[in-house]
Amino acid sequence: MNRNIKYQTAVLAFVCAFLLKACNNNESLYLGQESPGLIPEAFAPGIVSTEYYEYSGTFTPDLKEFYFIRQGGKYEESTFVVLKNNKNKWQESVVSKWIGQPVISPDGKIMHLGKRYMERTNSGWSELKELKTPFNNIPIMRLSSSVNGTYYFDSYVKEKPDFPIRYSRLLNGKYESPRKLDKTINSGIKNLNHPFIAPDESYILWDAVKKDGYGSSDIYISFKKQDGSWGNAINLGDKINTVAWEASAFVSPDGKYLFFSRNIGSENYENVDIFWVDAQIIKNLKKQLK
Repeated sequence: MNRNIKYQTAVLAFVCAFLLKACNNNESLYLGQESPGLIPEAFAPGIVSTEYYEYSGTFTPDLKEFYFIRQGGKYEESTFVVLKNNKNKWQESVVSKWIGQPVISPDGKIMHLGKRYMERTNSGWSELKELKTPFNNIPIMRLSSSVNGTYYFDSYVKEKPDFPIRYSRLLNGKYESPRKLDKTINSGIKNLNHPFIAPDESYILWDAVKKDGYGSSDIYISFKKQDGSWGNAINLGDKINTVAWEASAFVSPDGKYLFFSRNIGSENYENVDIFWVDAQIIKNLKKQLK
């Protein structure tokens, strides 16, 4: 074998190895699903999204674990499940019965579950813990945290649909008394639920019922201004929001995809799916403000 043939063979082997590695990496991310564009698609049909109820997902920062809530089929009651990537194979297991809507902190060390939480340990997640003062008497349904530890959360009360979204900063190791977000977010809307704060607090996502919405609950976004105040609530548009119920949005840890839940069944919510879409939609909305 002459030198040129040896060189060509080496190059070919390198290219094949590179493509194989890239292929394996793609298989290991997002359950091996093909990336969506700017039109939302059901996430992992037949694996995550089925004819039953799948709701409120969250990834660990390394994208190797996907937690969400299931009900239907073999799960007679709402069940907290996880899909874990083990040697490029995704395996489902039960975490527990329903204990809250999961949101994992940006550093991956805490799984928030409304007023409760678990801490990451060397062997998995800790036992369930409760938030204490100053959150004792607040009925939190979903809580999201930023890189600097600030909490953003709803305060769902069925009899009071105008409950606000609040935040609480971590100051000198303690959380301050919760405050209401700006009126740009907390006015003219009812059922403000399920906030998700960007890790750098540059934007916040939530869902709500508003007169000029597309139907039931719609997903909204507000961008933080240079002076620290929040901009007007912006509806994510008719590609995300429909006449159906859309809720519990979050952005993947790598910032690439926006996930949310949509009711595609009846008013009994027996068939809710988790959808995903390219997070470029958020960048496009921000550009429109300039």
